Amino acid sequence: MQTVPNYDLHCHSTASDGLLAPVDLVRRAAGNGVDVLALTDHDEICGLAEARAEAADIGLRFVNGVEVSVSWGGITIHIVGLNIDPDNPQLQQGLHAIREGRTERAKKMAEDLARVGIPGSLEGAYAYVDNPNLIGRTHFARFLVEKRYVNDVKSAFQHYLVSGKPGYVPHQWATLEEGLGYIKAGGGVAVVAHPGRYKLTRTEMRKFFGEFKDGGGSGVEVVTSSHTAEQFLEYAILAKEFGFLASRGSDFHGPGESRIDLGKLPNLNADLKPVWHDW
Repeated sequence: MQTVPNYDLHCHSTASDGLLAPVDLVRRAAGNGVDVLALTDHDEICGLAEARAEAADIGLRFVNGVEVSVSWGGITIHIVGLNIDPDNPQLQQGLHAIREGRTERAKKMAEDLARVGIPGSLEGAYAYVDNPNLIGRTHFARFLVEKRYVNDVKSAFQHYLVSGKPGYVPHQWATLEEGLGYIKAGGGVAVVAHPGRYKLTRTEMRKFFGEFKDGGGSGVEVVTSSHTAEQFLEYAILAKEFGFLASRGSDFHGPGESRIDLGKLPNLNADLKPVWHDW
């Protein structure tokens, strides 16, 4: 029986909110048996060259990627762009504009946390940031764990960093049209990241998928670390219904912090057309 190559098309390095430098991330992926890896940092592509060079040195196939933050229906949705050209000016300019919004949001988050008795969170979050242009909620979560306000990163999000909690600040990211435009300008394939994480009704999800497809989106993450076995099936069915390519990605952020390690996900169902079908 032919062995299915091990694709992991969603992970993060210290260029955004991951714990491992791009080189170390690539080495860990190779050690875990990954055959094809995409680095998809949040709204940032500065780690790609380093990761790509290391992958070439050790014989791992590498895919240039990014995870773009968009606002739709009052919530934040992430769109993974795969096989992008990181040198494309329109893509670079669009990602720069998104990153600028992160800095202002971080200041407001720190102000909100201070009001509920948690001082010093901005400085504390920046202590976990390698790329000062890419501060995010995960960095605040690590600060909250360090200061023992919570036991782990997941609890930090649940108690402070999601909608309705004291450290959550809503933000207008790129529109869906803009985010898809940046990925298309860079020649990439647009994939909805971890759809099971969004607080959307089935009707809203179908509406979003329709707009995503109409805007040029072509894939959906079916197998990812935050999905249950039931959701693997649910999004496999939706992928076929909407004619989407299916993707597989761990969304790995770091050892001890991520639910599933690089390359350790179940395979896609054989009846799905994978996003790498024509690569």
